[in-house]
Amino acid sequence: MPMLLLENAKPNKINAHTTLSAVIPSIILYEPSFEGWLSAVFYIYSKRLQDHAGLQLYAQDNYVPSLIDPAISVPSDTDHAERVLKTLNKLLGRSGMRQILWGFLSEKQTIGITLFEVVKYAITYPNRDVMEDLGNLHVLELAQIVKSVGREKHRMEAFVRFEHTTQDIYFARIEPDFNVLPLIGAHFHKRYQDQDWAIYDVHRGYGIFYDKSKGTPKHPTPLQTITDIDEEVLRHPASIHSPEEQRYQHFWQGYFANVNIKERKNPRLHRQYLPQRYWKYLSEKQVLSNAEHLQKRR
Repeated sequence: MPMLLLENAKPNKINAHTTLSAVIPSIILYEPSFEGWLSAVFYIYSKRLQDHAGLQLYAQDNYVPSLIDPAISVPSDTDHAERVLKTLNKLLGRSGMRQILWGFLSEKQTIGITLFEVVKYAITYPNRDVMEDLGNLHVLELAQIVKSVGREKHRMEAFVRFEHTTQDIYFARIEPDFNVLPLIGAHFHKRYQDQDWAIYDVHRGYGIFYDKSKGTPKHPTPLQTITDIDEEVLRHPASIHSPEEQRYQHFWQGYFANVNIKERKNPRLHRQYLPQRYWKYLSEKQVLSNAEHLQKRR
């Protein structure tokens, strides 16, 4: 069986969740990062566990300990992850690796298993375009997941609402179903190079920040990752709104209330194109229930 370029592989130091070291683990736990998952794939092939029946991969933060199935935690290893990544790039190409990465960002509980089965299929048949073989149930499942992630990415790019703050930073909160923040950064980085802005994923507790002062139009500064946001700001963003932002929201809410034609309301169609789960962070949606004071009398 083809191997993952694992010549001279050195065994990892692992934390065993079972004292029976001779027992073949049926559950491999990886650190909740793409590098962690790649390291787990390396470990499986280095230990020749890829054909072990019932083998499962789970992120450590998604695993519920079992008294029956032996589990082993595999630490992240940059060198091992890079070697696996290099091999997968050769097997799957840029498009295939995009699907692997987008699938991982879905954060589905069983995504580690699905991705491993796709990778195992690609390694077993290196001359086959496995990502096009939708007859394989794992490839089909991954394709469906990637489609959902892509839809969420597109909606986030459309529905992000920046709010101008007293620090002259345009700040936006999001709470997507999938971890699409790494995918939408390039969209805003390309379009908003003349201002400071930040997008924060409330659910996952991190965000991205663009500082225009550290770049030029020809060489814009790279995005920075941020994690420390005042909880009070997240709960009450209006507390840092600039006067301009307050006026803008008032005018925008007034426009939204007046442009609506009562006789042509179609709530079902409206929710189809703008799902209700996004309304929480849309300024125009915050006063719809009592917008009469903004409406002009006709």
